[in-house]
Formats: sequence, structure tokens, C-alpha cells
Amino acid sequence: MTPPIRIGLVGVGKIARDQHLPALRGSADFALTALVSHEDHTAMAPTYATLARMLDADPDIEAVSICTPPQVRYGLAAEALARGLHVFLEKPPGATLSEVEALSGQALQTGRTLLASWHSRFAPAVGAARAWLADRQIRRVQIDWREDVRKWHPGQMWIWQAGGLGVFDPGINALSIATSILPHPFFLSEAELRFPSNLDAPVAADLRFHDVTGVEIVAGFDFLQTGPQTWDIRVETDQGQLLLSQGGCVLAIDGQVTTEGAEAEYPGLYKHFAELIRHGQSDVDVAPLRHVADAFLRGRRVVSEPLNNL
Repeated sequence: MTPPIRIGLVGVGKIARDQHLPALRGSADFALTALVSHEDHTAMAPTYATLARMLDADPDIEAVSICTPPQVRYGLAAEALARGLHVFLEKPPGATLSEVEALSGQALQTGRTLLASWHSRFAPAVGAARAWLADRQIRRVQIDWREDVRKWHPGQMWIWQAGGLGVFDPGINALSIATSILPHPFFLSEAELRFPSNLDAPVAADLRFHDVTGVEIVAGFDFLQTGPQTWDIRVETDQGQLLLSQGGCVLAIDGQVTTEGAEAEYPGLYKHFAELIRHGQSDVDVAPLRHVADAFLRGRRVVSEPLNNL
């Protein structure tokens, strides 16, 4: 029996506590060995203030998951790869495309695995949606991704700093699904990004894309939706309408649910990471991040009232 891969977790914030730690505890592929955090979590695992200290204290660690804000991921990932570790990057994989490209080259040069993770692609109905669309003619796509930042990211001001992505922090999940299930590449035609006057990242965005066949893809992202949350992708085709809802957990064709499952994205991601390591491969798809970069590059900026009490 193959022994579990010894892994360290770098950054013990909300996403690590909500998703990574439970997934690792339930994984037969990994053994959580240590943590890097400014807070003391020794009740869970030995905790170190820096990545270097963790690796000096436990040189047998084989991999790390980096769950810090994206603005500091590059330096940590480069350090881990330089020391011979496999690296799992929480989404988005970096603050810029150039950083991720450099890490991909470093992983190839060192023979280590690098995973740019897109957890929404592992939602239970995404694969079925991709298969259903593969041989159908798409006529139009509507993406609605609207949630309440105060519920999902309370007090996380890094999201509103340059490089934190703002509403694209959830919106990139929608783009990760769209780039996975739609059969043709698509490109940004126009965008409007709404920036609160006191923040460096947008709180809402309206995007318009076209694929290589001319099909229109429209997306609306909002980080201030209260009440029921919306994570839907609707695709009109020549053979009916597909609705992928609840962030990829439910698939309906012409109103009839065909696939439904509970959220279990991170266990799937860690299984994928383990398989990549064992086969000496990497998975560094930057398509979702490229679409976000295009929106910042081409989008029209609209300044709105200050946003407080975050």
C-alpha cells in the first residue's frame, strides 16, 4: 500500500478551515503534517510562523497547500518548489498571470507537481453538463453569480485590495466552470466594473463574451446580493436548455433535474492532486484567471458610493 503524502498547509484562514482541513482529514492520499500560521494551531498540528521554519523543522514534508491571499502566493510557491515540494495553489493561483507562468516553468524545471486548483470544476454536476453540451449547438449562455460578501468573506479586507479580485473572487469560479463545460474558446467583448470609491477592487461586474463561432456569453457578478444566493449557468442549445445551478451541484435539462449531488469539491481536488503527484504531472490551466485579467484590462470602470462595514 502506498503511504500517504506528507503535506503542510500554509495559511489557516476561512477557506482552509472550511474546506482544506476537512478534506485532508478525510483523505487516504495525504497526511497533514504541519501548518504555517501567525496563530497557534498546535491542537491540530505543529504550527510554524513561516514556511522556511516548517521545512527546516520537518524536511520530510513532500507537498504544501497554499491558502494565503493571492497577493503573496508566488513567493511561497516558488520557495516550496525550490525546496523540492509539490504545490497545491488555492484559487486564484496567483495575483498575476506572469507569476503563475513563472511557477509553471519552475515546476517543470524541478520535476515537481503544481496544481492551479479550480474547485468549482469538481462540483458534482459539472462533468455531466460538459458531456451534454459536447455534441450540441450552443445558441446563448447566461451566467449569474451573485452572493453576499458579508456572509462568505466577513472581515477579509485582502479581497478589496489590489490583487484580491473583489467580486471576481467568486466570479472566477463561474468562469472556471464555463471554460470547462463550453466546447469552444470564448473572448471578452466588453465589460463594466463597479468600484466603490474607497476600495481597490470591484463589487460588481457585467461582462459580455463571444465564442469563436459567434455565440454570445453574458455574465453578471454581484457581491452584495442578500437573501437567496445565485450561482447559475444557463445554456440555450438547439436541443433544449441546460441549467447548471447551485454552483454546479444541480443539472437540469428543460426544467427536469438529471444530476444532483452534495458539495464535495475539495476531496475531489485532493484526489486529483495525489494522482498528479504519482504520475509526475502538473495541472496549471490559467484560462479563468486570463478572463479576469482581460476584464480588468478592457472593462469600463464605474465608481460608486463607498462600501463600509465589511
